Amino acid sequence: MKLAFTKMEGAGNDFVVFDATASAFALTAKQIRQLADRHFGVGCDQVLVVEKAMRADADFRYRIFNADGGEVEQCGNGARCFVKFVHAKGLTARREIRVETLGGLIVPRLEDDGEVSVDMGPPSVENLTEELQVEGRTVLLAVLSMGNPHAVQVVADVDTAPVLVQGPRLERHSRFPNRVNAGYLQVRDRHRIALRVWERGAGETLACGTGACAAAVAGILRGLLDSPVAVQARGGTLTVSWAGGDNPVWMKGPARAVFEGEVEI
Repeated sequence: MKLAFTKMEGAGNDFVVFDATASAFALTAKQIRQLADRHFGVGCDQVLVVEKAMRADADFRYRIFNADGGEVEQCGNGARCFVKFVHAKGLTARREIRVETLGGLIVPRLEDDGEVSVDMGPPSVENLTEELQVEGRTVLLAVLSMGNPHAVQVVADVDTAPVLVQGPRLERHSRFPNRVNAGYLQVRDRHRIALRVWERGAGETLACGTGACAAAVAGILRGLLDSPVAVQARGGTLTVSWAGGDNPVWMKGPARAVFEGEVEI
């Protein structure tokens, strides 16, 4: 069968997006892995699916599949692409929409400057200073959730951080039975950080929206940062704002369509 798709990216985090509002999305994990393959498929970090809402208080349902075929709870950069997609396809005329995900309700909003802001909801902090043994080395982590799990550590230099070696080991550490996104945060000043993230099920990506939110929250709570925080990822800059407590975390950044296509599955 042939499926129409849109290739999109948000700060270099790239997606294949499908409109499943009229017909059910039925790709298997194997087919998603083939689609995400950068040599034999379209290539992407995640596959995003737009569906009709199941909740009365939502406009759409948003599903996220990592490159390994597994469905996950949340994707912040994808959320920005999501609202641009439904707007461009004429699925809604609203600039702000309510979207249900496995990780909860989020509210992305098209801004006048062309970027997208997303109400990611409040963070859930498990432990700000957890020591974990990773292959004989003690790593100090902030463990928290932005609808999906994150383990964030502060490093002196993100360019030399052990993202590619330690990241996959943290992802699959026994401490995290559902796996985890591993973030490496370098403080530049009280309003700027550099960040690299090893994403669960995708490997290192050029940007991670929920990872940016988790890193900013961890830095603010540990007294290293003040809101708003400019998060410099390898694919671009995101702005994260948080007033603390049970207030929602707001993330703002770019999102754009790269090309339209049709793929035979």
